[in-house]
Amino acid sequence: MRIALLSYRSKEHCGGQGVYVRHLSQGLVDLGHDVEVFSGQPYPSGLDPRVVLTKVPSLDLFREPDPFRTPRPSEFHSATDVLEYALTLTGCFAEPLTFSLRVARIMRGRVDDFDVVHDNQSLGYGLLAVMRRGMPLVATVHHPISRDRAVDLAAAPRKRRLSVRRWYSFVPMQARVARRIPIVVAVAGTSAADSVQDFGLEPSQMRVVPLGVDTELFAPSTGRVPGRIVAIASADRPLKGVVHLLDAAAKLRTDHDVELQLVSNLDPGGLTERRITELGIGDAVTVVNGISDEQLAALLASAEVMCVPSLYEGFSLPTVEAMSCGTPVVASRAGALPEVVGADPLTGSSECAVLVEPGDAEALAAAIRGLLDSPTERARLGAAGRARALERYSWVSVARATVEAYTEAILAADRTTRRRHADR
Repeated sequence: MRIALLSYRSKEHCGGQGVYVRHLSQGLVDLGHDVEVFSGQPYPSGLDPRVVLTKVPSLDLFREPDPFRTPRPSEFHSATDVLEYALTLTGCFAEPLTFSLRVARIMRGRVDDFDVVHDNQSLGYGLLAVMRRGMPLVATVHHPISRDRAVDLAAAPRKRRLSVRRWYSFVPMQARVARRIPIVVAVAGTSAADSVQDFGLEPSQMRVVPLGVDTELFAPSTGRVPGRIVAIASADRPLKGVVHLLDAAAKLRTDHDVELQLVSNLDPGGLTERRITELGIGDAVTVVNGISDEQLAALLASAEVMCVPSLYEGFSLPTVEAMSCGTPVVASRAGALPEVVGADPLTGSSECAVLVEPGDAEALAAAIRGLLDSPTERARLGAAGRARALERYSWVSVARATVEAYTEAILAADRTTRRRHADR
């Protein structure tokens, strides 16, 4: 097949869209398909050389180190650029919409170049124009962003709630567009059910294809650092529950010599930094970001415990990467996490993690303490996680299942075309 893979931003932070795009595109070309990635900024790095990258430039208003910058007049080249800046000025996150409009314009001249178009959760109105041209379309919804919105609104002071609502004003658009797409891929059964509930999708639209992991790179190591806990948060948001882990770490320090390695791109002066200062645990917390896959794999393999304190997760690729490293996991009983790490009655496999109630720092501390005090239990959970990663999660199997979704989308587009001809 000739596949157009769309990603409105492809930053390769841990668990980010760039990780999905890079590994899925490689799995697809390994199966013999032709893949062209269309990406907004930041562009993906490390794509397989067999994958074509087409850059879809934007104003890149959230780039580092000057987010929310004022663009120069010479940077405006289209009405979409003006729309992007105007929406951003009013506090909206415009990238999903404006990326889809730019892609729709590009695809006007490339209708015959692809057998299928695969959108990675932009779900912008421009995709409807792509479908009207008869191009088969599949979309991946990692989880409905309505879940992020609900958590951020609950955590926001009253005076900030209007700005939070403005930021998430793209969510209704995503729901409307998703309802028009025949085949929607979710990464877990839980996120599929949440998309049906929050976005009003039909269960018949949903296909579940889990994410994958490089089990050769993310592999066990003999060099565990005593007391080391690793956590990964792709964004400094209340949804990730990092503040609850920090509270738990403060409690653990009273009776254990622990260190927390937090992989995250923190907002300066944001929620996490403030909580570290309030608790006085700066000497026990190390924040790292921008690390390579190799460095991340080494870090996960060096830990005695990996913690996922999220209030919601649509899948959590870092959890599977930790499992592949044989690192025992403590995770919240939230979103798809019980599905990823819990016991599987169909295969008879045992649980791969200790699950606790989300937002409960006492329970987090108790679960981590229990693992730090029990080398036997750490070994048992680590072995179970490694076995599940090898059995269930590989990028080639993910690509193969995704191609099955593509085939369904092509058939659906053919049926729609035939109906239009019949109605004329």
